[in-house]
Amino acid sequence: MSQRQNKPEILHTEVVAKSRLFQIEQVHLKFSNGVERQYERMKGGSRGAVMIVPIHQGQMLLAREYAAGTDNYELGFPKGLIDPGESPIEAANRELQEEIGFGANKLTLLKELSLAPGYFSSKMQIFLAEDLYESRLEGDEPEPIDVVPWALADWEALLDDVDFSESRSVSALFLAQKYLQLK
Repeated sequence: MSQRQNKPEILHTEVVAKSRLFQIEQVHLKFSNGVERQYERMKGGSRGAVMIVPIHQGQMLLAREYAAGTDNYELGFPKGLIDPGESPIEAANRELQEEIGFGANKLTLLKELSLAPGYFSSKMQIFLAEDLYESRLEGDEPEPIDVVPWALADWEALLDDVDFSESRSVSALFLAQKYLQLK
């Protein structure tokens, strides 16, 4: 295992752009070898986010919804932000109910992922949801989300679906596959 280096010293930070969702900072750093560099980083909200791999009757339940970034309907696992005062596990159960109409009696944390640590500070916790029950909560989506059942045994074919391309969902699929020991 490699030894961790000392983090660079932050000499100065400055907000260079701000939107409703993000803030972009310019960060002036000094590394332990004396080299100075300026980086930009995007800071999201500090609440964090969750993604859930729901398993129901031998199937994964995926959500097909519009993604503004790609201007396409993407296939992936339910996800969302953690609301103020909410734990990650509560957020996971709420998002399931809002997006696919199921709650979970069993939620297992698989891993916390960094989204793009070179320039983005946000983290996402990946959960596996089992022992599902029907329950719907009103969400904030502008249109109904299409729920797509996918056979657990056919998980490898999901990787070939052109609409299943989001890296977080692909990571979540592999984490679930490892946890469930699918072959």
